[in-house]
Amino acid sequence: MGWGDLGVYGEPSRETPNLDRMAAEGMLFPNFYSANPLCSPSRAALLTGRLPIRSGFYTTNGHARNAYTPQEIVGGIPAEERLLPELLKGAGYTNKIVGKWHLGHRPQFHPLKRGFDEWFGSPNCHFGPYDNRARPNIPVYRDWEMVGRYYEEFPINLKTGEANLTQVYTQEALDFVRRQHAARRPFFLYWAVDATHAPVYASRPFLGTSRRGRYGDAVREIDDSVGKILSLLRNLRIAEDTFVFFTSDNGAALISAPKQGGSNGPFLCGKQTTFEGGMREPAIAWWPGRVPEGQVSHQLGSIMDLFTTSLSLAGLAPPSDRVIDGLDLLPAMLWGQLTDRPIFYYRGNTLMAATLGQYKAHFWTWTNSWEEFRQGIDFCPGQNVSGVTTHTQEDHTELPLIFHLGRDPGERFPLSFASPEYLHALRGVTLAVRQHQETLVPGQPQLNVCNRAVMNWAPPGCEKLGKCLTPPESVPEKCSWPH
Repeated sequence: MGWGDLGVYGEPSRETPNLDRMAAEGMLFPNFYSANPLCSPSRAALLTGRLPIRSGFYTTNGHARNAYTPQEIVGGIPAEERLLPELLKGAGYTNKIVGKWHLGHRPQFHPLKRGFDEWFGSPNCHFGPYDNRARPNIPVYRDWEMVGRYYEEFPINLKTGEANLTQVYTQEALDFVRRQHAARRPFFLYWAVDATHAPVYASRPFLGTSRRGRYGDAVREIDDSVGKILSLLRNLRIAEDTFVFFTSDNGAALISAPKQGGSNGPFLCGKQTTFEGGMREPAIAWWPGRVPEGQVSHQLGSIMDLFTTSLSLAGLAPPSDRVIDGLDLLPAMLWGQLTDRPIFYYRGNTLMAATLGQYKAHFWTWTNSWEEFRQGIDFCPGQNVSGVTTHTQEDHTELPLIFHLGRDPGERFPLSFASPEYLHALRGVTLAVRQHQETLVPGQPQLNVCNRAVMNWAPPGCEKLGKCLTPPESVPEKCSWPH
């Protein structure tokens, strides 16, 4: 979902009354970021409080290459990472995930092995349908049991866009909240719906109701579901004891626009890129009686902050044996105290950009390759900025492109290299990046694409790799390591 998809962020159709009301009753964060322009790494950051490069949620298959966890990827969230639900269990919380997990689909990565007590959803997105021979349809789980597959027991009509999944996910959330309230147990609900991910879908009552087409139908249904969840909290009289946060894992996928993609408002490009449209997200905090109503916080926020903030709410300290990138947002939300901090924009294993204050410095720019672009794959439709939205990887590390995001949120007018403002901004960003890189220890990469022949069989003299992480330092020619 994109920054510009909600009425409160200026979407002209005003079709999100429940999320707009949530913002009116809570706090809006206009400067809130995902930790990656793609789904899997961003979700790893949410649950670990750490940049994806620290947890290994990146690939070394190519420079600045995006990666996630399709069926071909054998990696997942490493066992040594401490996940939010695992830590919350120590404070007596019951934890449930509804919807997309996306942190590994092999048995060792199952959500119930990583702190969740309940799960209804899928390890991957609702891609398909597949032929169930060369590739199976994506499974759907209830806890440990596979209860069906997308396009089979859980149908999605690609022609009409009809699917009942959001309604099912909503009922799962409502039932969970009711059960925990009745048992007087503290709870953590991670509601990870994916109706706005292409192929977008909505249930029959919402299809054809939006001025924005099928994508708008999906947004309207999600908005309605959020309204039902918040209403239940009010009706159970636990709203003042419950902290709720709404955001997205990356910007709207303009590659699917206009029929199946959203709006990133005034920002450049979308999902898959480290321009603002790819990583700046809608974000709303709601906690009646505690978070002041109708406020806007200009704190630079990150999805990783939800890890640290949630632990703080539960009376827990973040792990002290590792770097935690997430901030505790409670000072900003409760008392208006802002914290200076940088935002780092990674694409794969490459630091593409960094923001400090209102200045954003690009060290690398590119959208996607010329080969993809010529095939009609466009991450920035209608947004060509000369020298910025390039189809070759442009190295600016010696002389970064710097934008003032307050005056130029669309990243169209880089500061003059010779200006005092540029030199001032460069000094600040350079120091923040140096401090970050001096202490950075990348995790073992989990998202590399493997050569199946190497994975499944190794000729004499070759190492058989059951898990494709990084190529050996020396690979015999006959082993063939194309990636």
